Amino acid sequence: MNDELAISKLIPIIAPFLVIQLILMVIAITLCIKAEATRGPKPMWILIIIFVNILGPVAFLIAGRRNER
Repeated sequence: MNDELAISKLIPIIAPFLVIQLILMVIAITLCIKAEATRGPKPMWILIIIFVNILGPVAFLIAGRRNER
């Protein structure tokens, strides 16, 4: 019963991070799929976005996209 109480106290703290992670992941995967060119292979970026939690999508948004000028 003590474990359940501890988990119920952690949920309000962890939930916003999970929502931010999900939003970043969806945005980064969408942009990766739509991008004509990326810095590196698209399958690699998709794996990084999915498996490297918050840092993966941020890394793609900062370094993975090429300027389309």
